Amino acid sequence: MNKKQKRGFLLAFALIACISVLEVITIVVDGAPTGCRWLNILSNYLGFGLTPAVALCLVYVLDKKSIIRRGFKAAVCCEGAYLLFLAATLPYGLVFSVSRENLYARGEYFYIYVAMYYAAMLYLMVATVRTAAAFQNRSRTLIYPLTLFLGAETVIQIALPSLHVTWLCVTLLSVLYYIYCSEMWNQLDALTGLLNQNSYLNRTAEMRRSGGVLVVFDVDGFKQINDRYGHLQGDVCLAEIADCIKKAYARCGYCYRIGGDEFCVLLRDAADEARCAAALQSLLAERRKEITLLPTLSLGSAVFSGEDVVTVKDRADRALYCAKNELKARAAAAMPAGGSGEKD
Repeated sequence: MNKKQKRGFLLAFALIACISVLEVITIVVDGAPTGCRWLNILSNYLGFGLTPAVALCLVYVLDKKSIIRRGFKAAVCCEGAYLLFLAATLPYGLVFSVSRENLYARGEYFYIYVAMYYAAMLYLMVATVRTAAAFQNRSRTLIYPLTLFLGAETVIQIALPSLHVTWLCVTLLSVLYYIYCSEMWNQLDALTGLLNQNSYLNRTAEMRRSGGVLVVFDVDGFKQINDRYGHLQGDVCLAEIADCIKKAYARCGYCYRIGGDEFCVLLRDAADEARCAAALQSLLAERRKEITLLPTLSLGSAVFSGEDVVTVKDRADRALYCAKNELKARAAAAMPAGGSGEKD
């Protein structure tokens, strides 16, 4: 995780700790001498008001980029408006009230707090599922039972206010969420955003039993890109190629970067291979209009038939080398007499 993401998690955990302490204070001072009434009001206000901010902090963590998206800015504005609304309604006790005898009671519009709480959790769940899908994290389905568990627990808390277990559950789920996000980012290649080699090795063990297709890619003439334009431009090319591979293949399988300029895809169904390959070439051609130095790709494939991944990879590599040799032969045939080509 980068500094931005770590900052988001630290802020979320700090908010959880703060709100948990505030909840303890409300329990202790409720019904105490009236001199503590202001503390009862303040603790309840901050507890109710800051609750949606925990989910916003976790959404902030999901985006590795430093640029803040408009949707997140809108959510922050909603949180600010909710805090102002809660403050404005304190004298009227619409969401909650503390009597002159220093006794807490829910207000007629307590459901507004509940709605904000569930809206924030829903926003977090949707953002997580969309981010996980973008990064090919198939374990994103774990988010649904976690969210349902927290939602059910909140219903119990609302029905039985004396239990005070919500923030214990939130703390537990936040730790699980941290583990989930760490695991998701640890499976990614930092430059391209594709799955990394460790993830590839784990997945190929399953493919041996379930079947599928291994497609391997190699960037043609990549050494010349680095030598002529520098490694920075080479990294730009790799990132663009990876993005095209993911757009073309991610719906049908898993996309990996397994070496410097080596990529591969594990397809679940061989029937998708031709369609995805055509989509990839179309995407590369489109991107080449803007990035003229973007090189071509050669690919080869092999079907899993119960062999180990080394055997399947060897067959795919042989198909790849045949494709590269055919490309060189076509380039040589198209070259004017007396010309000379560059080596790969």
